[in-house]
Amino acid sequence: MGKIRVLVIDDSALIRKILTEVLSASPDIEVVGAAADPLIAREMIKQLNPDVLTLDIEMPHMDGITFLSNLMRLRPTPVVMISTLTEHGAEATLNALALGAVDFIAKPKVDVVNTLNEYADEIISKVIVAAQAKVGAVHDRAIKLKSSGTATPESPDRHSVDVILKPEPIRTHAHPTSSKIIALGASTGGTEAIKTVVKGFPSDTPPILITQHLPAAFSESFVRHIDLVTAMSACIPKHGQVVEVGNIYLSPGDRHMLVVREGGRYIIHLSDGLPVNRHKPAVDVLFRSVSQCAGANAVGVLLTGMGADGALGMKEMHDAGAKTVIQDEQSSVVWGMPGAAFKLGCTDYVVSLEDVSNKVLSLVKPSSVGKVN
Repeated sequence: MGKIRVLVIDDSALIRKILTEVLSASPDIEVVGAAADPLIAREMIKQLNPDVLTLDIEMPHMDGITFLSNLMRLRPTPVVMISTLTEHGAEATLNALALGAVDFIAKPKVDVVNTLNEYADEIISKVIVAAQAKVGAVHDRAIKLKSSGTATPESPDRHSVDVILKPEPIRTHAHPTSSKIIALGASTGGTEAIKTVVKGFPSDTPPILITQHLPAAFSESFVRHIDLVTAMSACIPKHGQVVEVGNIYLSPGDRHMLVVREGGRYIIHLSDGLPVNRHKPAVDVLFRSVSQCAGANAVGVLLTGMGADGALGMKEMHDAGAKTVIQDEQSSVVWGMPGAAFKLGCTDYVVSLEDVSNKVLSLVKPSSVGKVN
């Protein structure tokens, strides 16, 4: 297989230079060109036929969202967006993902050089993953990736969930509470997948705790997107907040979210500890906490995502008696996280994205909840 041919599109000469240097350092990638605006990029795409584009959102002559919309309609190509860590950047990025972009790279307002170089491995991984995606039309796209998560480079400072929450002996029985709780994890492709799932939940659905890999600056925008499409109420929780029926709780982008049990109530704890699996928040942290405090009263859900975060946590939930649901490979943008859980043999149900909500509801409906003496 030849190198992945990448075209960098950005109006900043500095960003073009940095991305070219970062991507060219990978033996699997060849940067075939760099364009300062979409009009130049349009001609270069015809001439160079790149496998992947990196695309800035704010550019002269035509903004990145308009260009992306036209691209997906006329010449569907895997795209990794370049987004600023601002409220405006968050909204634009979420819109780009809805249009068909595979993933995004967040750049800060200051110290861009050091930040992008610091996350070189992540940038390279996202481009490699995007190259393996099959991008269809905007309204009928199926981006598929046969991945076990191996595209994500190992890091010497890759911490396990033990740095946040120590393991406990497995309890396979339901805890002395009849309250159901749903824990959901996702990454690449997850923003759209989560919206699809929560659309199917009525207002009296048991509480849902969600960990999606997103920068902190994007959390508020994303939780508003969730709240708009569901009958439930979505929020970013505070430390110590009581978990209640009919509510969706999204991990803040710079904290791990855990749940603990106090009496008959579930309480949210937020941790500013080390990244786990190179992520903060991490799905494994949420899942381990749910396995320990809810046991068989929990349902674990893993949606599309690069890497393997959440797989070990799902196994712990499964071993503790929880029911587990993963998105199937065909409907996933990246079958890394759910695929890793499947390989561990800890998944009860493998369903398409459109069927996730119905499957979860069937597992938490009142008739399936038994009182524990």
